[in-house]
Amino acid sequence: MSPSRSRNQYELEEEADYGPSRTQQRRDALAVLALAQQLVDLPPSRLAKLPLPDDVRHEIDVTRRISSHGAKKRQLAFLAKVMRRYDDDDFAAVRAELGENREKQRQETAAMHRLESMRDRLIAEDEAALSELIAEHPQVDRQHLRSLVRQARVEKDTPNKPPKAYREIFQLLKDLAQKDDSAEG
Repeated sequence: MSPSRSRNQYELEEEADYGPSRTQQRRDALAVLALAQQLVDLPPSRLAKLPLPDDVRHEIDVTRRISSHGAKKRQLAFLAKVMRRYDDDDFAAVRAELGENREKQRQETAAMHRLESMRDRLIAEDEAALSELIAEHPQVDRQHLRSLVRQARVEKDTPNKPPKAYREIFQLLKDLAQKDDSAEG
């Protein structure tokens, strides 16, 4: 023991772990509250597929029926309290299911953004984008695609004209992407 340390400081270092800190307990409680909110927001068909205890299912149903904001918030806190009675292992499958779904949604959103970006490049008179698309998908009807791009440019410049060709280009790109995915899988 060094002379600069008192005996009490040395004994505190040697004692057993006190468990999670208060801050960590709060983080854990907020994580359970967020999970409870996700469960309440799920459609009933998806919720039915999840392995949940009966009392948690009952509290989710009660929470869904409440329309008052303050009462719903209190009921959600009670649902989280009921969920904290269980071990983390009891909700591991639920978290995994929701996490996989969230990742899948992110991937789908990213794919949609890529398609929108390609469509915008095509309409912005980018001949390189059109050549790139035709090179990637030689089966595409080039004449029809060029016609849609011309129509979309006219729609863009004409106010009060519905963006029909704009939507058709997106649908065409989406169909091409789906064909690619099915060919890979």
